[in-house]
Amino acid sequence: MEALLGHIVNISEKKIVAMTQNDLLNVSYPSLDVARNEMTKLLSERREDYSLPRPLYNDPYLFRIDVEEIFQKEWLFVGMTSEIPSKGDYFTVEIAQNPVLVVRDADGSVNAFHNTCRHRGSRICLEHRGKVANLVCPYHQWTYNTKGNLLFAGTEMGDEFDMKSHGLRPVKVKTAGGFIFICLGDEEPDSNFDEFLATLEEYMAPYDVENTKLAVESNMYEKANWKLVIENNRECYHCAGSHPELLNTLLEWDDTTDPRATPEFLAYCERMANEWDAENIPHEHKSFGPRNRLVRMPLKEGTQVMTIDGSQGSDKLLGRIQNRSLGSLRILHLPNSWNHMQSDHFIVFRVLPISAQETMVTTKWFVHKDAVEGVDYNTDQLRQVWDATNDQDRILGEENQRGINSLSYEPGPYSKTYEFGVIDFLNWYSERIQENLNK
Repeated sequence: MEALLGHIVNISEKKIVAMTQNDLLNVSYPSLDVARNEMTKLLSERREDYSLPRPLYNDPYLFRIDVEEIFQKEWLFVGMTSEIPSKGDYFTVEIAQNPVLVVRDADGSVNAFHNTCRHRGSRICLEHRGKVANLVCPYHQWTYNTKGNLLFAGTEMGDEFDMKSHGLRPVKVKTAGGFIFICLGDEEPDSNFDEFLATLEEYMAPYDVENTKLAVESNMYEKANWKLVIENNRECYHCAGSHPELLNTLLEWDDTTDPRATPEFLAYCERMANEWDAENIPHEHKSFGPRNRLVRMPLKEGTQVMTIDGSQGSDKLLGRIQNRSLGSLRILHLPNSWNHMQSDHFIVFRVLPISAQETMVTTKWFVHKDAVEGVDYNTDQLRQVWDATNDQDRILGEENQRGINSLSYEPGPYSKTYEFGVIDFLNWYSERIQENLNK
């Protein structure tokens, strides 16, 4: 799978390299400056309740602008703190040719750095995850501690070499409720992000994430623009025709404010709210603009978690949770994550762009840290629903991309009833791109 990352687009002002065949068919602009002007024009003139113009889904120059103005400037979800429980535990992630490592420090804090040696730029941590005493570059053995300080560069660098000025380049990192977010930009975006983090901390407290562990993960390569992946997630208009496994347990309504919500559904939510209150489980709908949202939703009556038959996924409940039929805490974080927190396991999703028409979707399942695989839980059972759903969505996204590539494509209307989540996402995307371009 890592070999696929070699297809990432690398675009300079006058040269385009390492591009896919589809990318080569969709180069529309003679330079990046022209593309920036066209991006502003396309977004300012777009019809708000319609899909985007074709180049925004397939042009490599506009993809580079997406990377620079969204993925290199906004807060991105990368993983969970329980993936790195002890000093020296780390995982790596690559964000459109920007390798990053996330590591647990000796003081318990989570640090993030550009995974690039300050000597000649080689990647330092080559594995997806691991444990180290110090961070040692495999090329010339320059050595850093988990705070990013350079400890060793060898006598070959000479007496005048300044060790202190050659530490690892830090990446901004924030954690809350067990979630890890990073920002590659020089400035922190989104002034209300800390308010979201405080609420996330409160709503995740019942799950005690520090006492969970990663049970299994998958990485799915999708031949579609990253926005199509997010758009697909932000509506369930397609669910009845595409996701039989998911709909064994999932209720299609987005939340209690969904215009499609029936009186029976609202009454069920009220009954569940009383159960949540009795267990002191936060459940009030919280939104922070279109970007961040938390909403607790019941699953279908008679089901417990998102397994194929709705039965338990693990013998061990999470944190202080007592009710197996707790439903799902749905957490949205744009531009790259949605999540489902349940009574005995939780599932997190991460979307990262590769090229104008390629995306990596990572799914991770977490259980109680004391749960024993094959005794308390079975990974195949945990994965079954979302493996099927992810692959179904991959096919939908890839066919969507192929259709958009057609010269006959033109933006089509969204349903304000079924696809309001997509409208919200594209409004957020359009506003952020334009704001960042104008800074």
